[in-house]
Amino acid sequence: MAIRETAPPAWLVLEDGSVHRGESLGAELSGYGEVVFNTSMTGYQEVLTDPSYAGQLVTLTYPLVGNYGINPQDFESSRIRVAGLITREHCDQPSHGRSDRTLDEFLRSQNIPGISGVDTRAITRRLREHGVMMGMLTTESPETALARLAQMPRYDDQDLVRTVTASESYRWSAAGPQAVAAGSDTFADTDALAGAGADSGQPRPRIVVADVGLKYNILRLLRERGCEVIAVPADTGAADILAMRPSGILLSPGPGDPQLLDYVVDNVRQLLGRTPVMGICLGHQLVARALGADTFKLKFGHRGGNHPVQDLNTGRVYITAQNHGFAVNPDTLPPGLEVSRINLNDGTVEGLRHRDLPLFTIQYHSEAAPGPRDNEYIFDEFLEMVRDFNP
Repeated sequence: MAIRETAPPAWLVLEDGSVHRGESLGAELSGYGEVVFNTSMTGYQEVLTDPSYAGQLVTLTYPLVGNYGINPQDFESSRIRVAGLITREHCDQPSHGRSDRTLDEFLRSQNIPGISGVDTRAITRRLREHGVMMGMLTTESPETALARLAQMPRYDDQDLVRTVTASESYRWSAAGPQAVAAGSDTFADTDALAGAGADSGQPRPRIVVADVGLKYNILRLLRERGCEVIAVPADTGAADILAMRPSGILLSPGPGDPQLLDYVVDNVRQLLGRTPVMGICLGHQLVARALGADTFKLKFGHRGGNHPVQDLNTGRVYITAQNHGFAVNPDTLPPGLEVSRINLNDGTVEGLRHRDLPLFTIQYHSEAAPGPRDNEYIFDEFLEMVRDFNP
């Protein structure tokens, strides 16, 4: 796909009536969604393919995007998940040995609209002052876009998990996802596997990952640690998951409001206490709701790779990758469920643990992608809980 010599004008129109003019990036189509901002300095390919961004127009605050192009290795799902991309400036001539296309070509190949040449600082400041809001990217007139935007469903009213979850169960192998049929006998893993358990002759832990919008790096990190990894669709029943004889269950990150996901929450409630459970981001919120806690929407959310989180047990502070717009209300936690980590910027809950049940959760992304790798140790803590569990 050739580089465009010129691009038509484009507009970002926000629901408050503000209009931001730039030039079209990616597909010359209209796209709408909740407008959010991400402060990461690198990792735009991972952001674009992160299912947690479904239904959102993502503003990247770093001014120049696309410098190292797009490569086949850094996908976090099978395709682009954002509804649109907003940048200050983009690079049409990337310089990196792994790059096989430009950012513009990548967006156009999947019919995802974007805009370049806008003041992303002004957009971010508006979102911080007034909160996230719905918006539309368009090459049509701003007046038409604003009228259309008023007729569109709001982000908080959509079950976006159903748009990103796997359509069927699959096993994560060295080559990536491999489809499997239902039934516990189909999950035998015979290929060579490096890591714990592969050379010791000990059975490898089978980790079932409930896909409510997971990133591939979760599966990669579990496999590196010697696990047999099975991903299942979000609506898979608790009985079907338990029939797979999991050593542990991981509830993945994902998009949208956890209050719209009672069908997942009901399954989580039936799994707790039966086997060790770890929840990440949306998975953390689903565990909290399954135990009776409430969630609420943040004004503009946490999205980026530099959020400080304190472990209340050790006092240590970790720099974390984050991507969420909702949080758990600590005043609604039931007996036995405790706050284990907090966000040092605003004091919101960043982790939970249970005094009696084999479970813990984190609100941030231990798998990073993009972001610091400082928190990958949490997968080791999860597997230690798996090994120590005696039903």
